[in-house]
Amino acid sequence: MRRMLLGIAVASMAAVWSPRVAGFCGFYVAKADTKLFNKASQVALVRDGDRTVMTMVSDFKGDLKEFAVVIPVPTFLQREQIHVGEKSLVDHLDAYSAPRLVEYFDQNPCERRELRYPMSMSAPAAAMKSQDAMSRAKSLGVTIEAQYTVGEYDILILSAQQSSGLETWLRQNGYRIPAGATEVISSYLKQNMKFFVAKVNLTEQTKLGFTYLRPLQVAYESPKFMLPIRLGMVNASGPQDLFVYALTRNGRIEATNYRTTKLPSDVELPAYLKQPGEFASFYKAMFTRQVEKQDSRVVFLEYAWDTRWCDPCAGDPLTNDELRALGVFWDEGGRGASVFMTRLHVRYDRTHFPEDLVFQETADRANFQGRYVLRHAWTGADSCSAAADYRRGVVERHAREAEQLASLTGWTTSEIRKKMGAEPAPPAEGAWWERLWKK
Repeated sequence: MRRMLLGIAVASMAAVWSPRVAGFCGFYVAKADTKLFNKASQVALVRDGDRTVMTMVSDFKGDLKEFAVVIPVPTFLQREQIHVGEKSLVDHLDAYSAPRLVEYFDQNPCERRELRYPMSMSAPAAAMKSQDAMSRAKSLGVTIEAQYTVGEYDILILSAQQSSGLETWLRQNGYRIPAGATEVISSYLKQNMKFFVAKVNLTEQTKLGFTYLRPLQVAYESPKFMLPIRLGMVNASGPQDLFVYALTRNGRIEATNYRTTKLPSDVELPAYLKQPGEFASFYKAMFTRQVEKQDSRVVFLEYAWDTRWCDPCAGDPLTNDELRALGVFWDEGGRGASVFMTRLHVRYDRTHFPEDLVFQETADRANFQGRYVLRHAWTGADSCSAAADYRRGVVERHAREAEQLASLTGWTTSEIRKKMGAEPAPPAEGAWWERLWKK
């Protein structure tokens, strides 16, 4: 069976030549979204207390009649707890929170500069089985707790006594469970978890006029704040990427059973990364290198911010209606409740992530974003002592940028300097005493 989501696959520039950019002003020029990764699953989690709304985006490619998904869930789900959402909502979350490339332009060093500080942006189913089928399921120790048709999906809620019986039933009914899944399924059964299974109802899909898979949403109450990823790794061909967009009332989320760490950010890099395709190549190489440096056992924080604003924005903040559609249930009046967003990125496989992801909400509301800075050198011909110092500083800065890029990606500095182009030599200014009282 093809890999399914989760269950089956789930500055203030006081001196323009300063090596550090302290604020967030600048021009946003590119983002690193999930489309850069071939095997990337997405899930949005709205969480407050024991209440969770989970939106699952399938990355299934192929004949829709072959689509099937099996997802362990911590509690029984009624028909009203299941909804079919719009992928555009998750696409907006992705665009809004994606790591971004920003650029700055150095000013004329011979002109007097006023300090400029960044200003914050204003926040703005028909029954699926007959009675005979239920009897056959019961003989295998499987209970069909409920069956619904929700939008274009036929959905079953299953419970079982043992993993072998559940596997047999799933296979008999067209769900291609990967070999070696017994141990994982058994562990879920020991936790008294139910199984949410879904197939596309092609007739209903035709009536609705959709030619693509819309995301499934489920709302439930459980003290367990987790994502079941193990079943999707049983016979996966290699590591998979998972993006988690969490919306909470108080602060960012983090994994409790794996270390959560921030991606390198606020790093100045060569300006050629603005060229088409270069930022994408950089980001993929950088992320892969960070995964390797962390022994592939870390959950990376890519974004943490109040959803009412951003600086710079890779996408517009989400509207109150969009947040509500994603499940932000504490904004009952639609007046714009406090919603904090966390974006996590994890590359996982069976060896390095033997447990499902378990999360907790923290009180940390510190802003963070994966942000990479391009600084374009001033190219004017004005002559003054400050200009001479500036030009020397640019040469040093470019060398530093090349070294930083090499460190982040593993690329060679010679390869990077070649793409950067030849560095102009600073003009000769004579001995230092000749410049001492020069006007």
